[in-house]
Order: sequence, then C-alpha cells, then structure tokens
Amino acid sequence: MDHAFWNATCAILIPGILLASWIDYAQRRVPNWLNLALLVAGFTVQGFYFGWSGIGVGAFGMLVGFGVLIVPWMMHGMGAGDVKLMAAIGVWLGPLLTLYSFALGAVIGGAAAVIMILSTGRLRMACVNIGLIMAKCSNRAALFDETASAKSFGQTSQLLPYGVPLTGGTLVILAAKMFGWWGI
Repeated sequence: MDHAFWNATCAILIPGILLASWIDYAQRRVPNWLNLALLVAGFTVQGFYFGWSGIGVGAFGMLVGFGVLIVPWMMHGMGAGDVKLMAAIGVWLGPLLTLYSFALGAVIGGAAAVIMILSTGRLRMACVNIGLIMAKCSNRAALFDETASAKSFGQTSQLLPYGVPLTGGTLVILAAKMFGWWGI
C-alpha cells in the first residue's frame, strides 16, 4: 500500500507543483485555488490509503510546511502563496520529508539567488539589501514591518519566485523516495 500511495503522490503532486512553479515564475504568485486543490487532494489520498493515521501525518506535515515559512512571510520576505504551497506539499510528504524538501529547496533557492545576482550585475545592490535585512533582524521594532521587505527590493532587485526552488526540492525528495536514495 505504501508504494501505491507514493505512485498516487507522484501522479498528482508533481503536475500540481510544476504548475505552481510555472505560475509563480510567470506571475510571481501561487494561486490559492491551486494550493487548496493540492491540500484537499493530499488529505483525500492520505485518508484513502492510511485512514485517520494518514490524515494525522498529513496534518503534521502541513504544520511543518507552514511553520518553516511563516516567519519569513511575517517579515515580508516572501509571498503567502509560497507558505501555502509548502503547507500543501507537507500534507503529501509528512513532516520529515517536508523538512527535507524545504531544506533542499532553500539550498536551491540560495544558489538560484546567487546566479541571478551575478548574472544581472547587481552584486553591489544585493550587498546593500543584505545589510538592510541584517539591520532589520537586529531591530525588534522593525522585524515584522515592511522595512527591507521583498516588495521594497522589487525596484533594485530581481525577485526570486520561491515556488520554483520549493518545487525543485520536492521533486528531488520524491525521486529519492521512489528510488530509495539516501535511505528515504
């Protein structure tokens, strides 16, 4: 039954996150209808294959997915669609694989950001922006306001559609699960 669940996960989640990634790249947003569809489908498939325990695992995975990105969102560092996408991914993957997926997505996102900065010749501005973010993080009063927000950097920086690296991380973790890499 575990193998059938992962086949269903690949059949539904992969097209869903690829679509989310494409929309995020094109429009810099992940639509609520898509996040909700992935979330509901994840709980449905979890329940079908594993009953209430699957729904519990999905709920815990959703909380982990939500939890890893809610603070950056509260700090205005990313859009809410990315947070909801990671939560929906969490329903499918459960808590541990969601954490792995996020961590790998963060590495992919960091590498993509460096490439974007260097390829557009915006290294000096990126250093200024990092300095603003560090100042924001050291000031409790400014921590959750719009100072040094992703939107405020829109004129001086090329914003990273974070659904793309989240999708990349999730695809690698799904491949690792399906092919038994790293003992996943």
